[in-house]
Amino acid sequence: MDAAEAAKLGKELTCIGAEAGPNADGSIPAFSGKWLGTPPHVQYEPYTGQHPVDPYPDDKPVFEITSANFDKHADKLTEGQQEMFRRYPTFRIPVYEGRRDFRYDDKVCEVARRNALEAELIGSGPGYTGYQGTPPFPIPGQAMELLVNTTFPAIAFTEDILRDIANVQSTGEVFWGQQRNLNLNVVTEPEELGKPMGKIMAYAMTLTMLPVRDRGSVSSAVEPVDLGKDKRLAWNYDSGTRRVRQLPIYGYDMPLSGTSGLMTIDQDRLMNGDPGRYEWKMLGKREIYLPANTYRLHGKDVKYADLLKPNHANPDYLRYELRRVWVLEGKLKEGFRHVFGRRVLFLDEDNWQASVSDYYDSRGALWQHAFIAHYYAFDLKGWHAGNSFYHDLNTGGYIAHNLFQERPIGPILNAGKMNPTMFGPEALRQVGN
Repeated sequence: MDAAEAAKLGKELTCIGAEAGPNADGSIPAFSGKWLGTPPHVQYEPYTGQHPVDPYPDDKPVFEITSANFDKHADKLTEGQQEMFRRYPTFRIPVYEGRRDFRYDDKVCEVARRNALEAELIGSGPGYTGYQGTPPFPIPGQAMELLVNTTFPAIAFTEDILRDIANVQSTGEVFWGQQRNLNLNVVTEPEELGKPMGKIMAYAMTLTMLPVRDRGSVSSAVEPVDLGKDKRLAWNYDSGTRRVRQLPIYGYDMPLSGTSGLMTIDQDRLMNGDPGRYEWKMLGKREIYLPANTYRLHGKDVKYADLLKPNHANPDYLRYELRRVWVLEGKLKEGFRHVFGRRVLFLDEDNWQASVSDYYDSRGALWQHAFIAHYYAFDLKGWHAGNSFYHDLNTGGYIAHNLFQERPIGPILNAGKMNPTMFGPEALRQVGN
C-alpha cells in the first residue's frame, strides 16, 4: 500500500481502518475513542475474571425490529436474520443508539500503520509477513486480506474461562456441556507486539466436564500462522484409556467438543483454521444491525433460565447497533468436502472480528444463522468475543456457546501466567492424570 493511503489511518479512518465519521443520517455515530481501558465512571478490577460492567446502564432501545416490520429493515439485515423473523414470531432485534467510544492503545495503532505499509500475504493464507499484534491489512483490497484480518484481530493474549454450553431444543429443553478453556495467543503477547510475525499463532487446551460421557477428556492444539504450509497439531487425552493420541486431522467440519456434535470446529468464532477448502470473495461493505456493546447480556445477574428460551435467546438481554461491516463469502471448492457449501461472514469494521455468519448447505439452502456478542473488555483494551449463538433453522434448536453468567467468575483475560510448555502432549498427560 502506498504512503498516501496509509496516511488516512488515524484521520478519516480509525487507526485500524474503520470509517471514523458518521454515516449519512447519523444512525452510525462518529468514532469518539474517548475511552482506553476502563471508563472513569466504571468500577472494575482487571485480570480477575470480574463479569463485564455496562458503561451505558441507562441506555434503552430506540426501536425494535419484529416479525411484523422486519421487511422495512431488510436492507440492513442478513438473510439469516430475516429467516429468523419468518420462522419465529418471538424473535426481536432491539436497536440501541450506536456507541463508538473505545479505542486501542497507541502502540497497537503504530503497529497497524506499519502493517498497512509493509504486510503481505503469504501462501494460500491466512499467513502474512508483517508485524504481530494487530490486523495486518487495515485498508484491505482483496478477500484473503479480510480473512487474515479476522484471523489475527487484536484479542487477549491469555484467556482462562470456565464456560457452559447449552444445547437448546426447539421445545426449550436444555442439554448441558461445560469446559475449561485455556488460550495463549502468541501474536498479541505484549512483549511480542510489533515484532516480525513468527510461525506459531496460538496454543489452546480444553478440559471437558460435561456432558458426563465426555468428562475427563482433554484436548490441546497448536495453531500455526501459515496453514497453507504448516499443519495444525492437536492431541487428545482419553480418560478411559488414560492415553494421549495425536489427532490426524483437527478442524474443518469435525464436531466441536461439548456441543453434542451440532457445531463444527471451524465455526468457533464463526470461522477459524485452514480456509483452503473454500473460494473466498469480498462482497464489499454494508450497514447491518449486529450485537454490539453487549454488557447486559454478560452480567453476573443473568440467569440461564431467563436467557435461554425456545428457538432463540431472550431478546431483552441483547443489544444491537447499526454498524458498518465487511462482507466475506466462502464457497466450497469443487472436489472438496464440508457440511457447509457456502458461508457468509460479516466483519465489524471497528474491531475486524466476525460478528454474524449465515451458513448454507451443499444445495445452497440457508441452514444456520449465528452471531457472537462482542464487548470491549477493559482488561485487554480491545474487543472480546463473549456468548455466541448458533441457530439451526431446520430443527428450531440452537447452541448457546461460551456462557459464563452463572459461573462465579467470568473470563480471566490478559492475566498472563501461561507459556507453551502448558500445552501439547506432555501437558495433557499431566492434566489428565
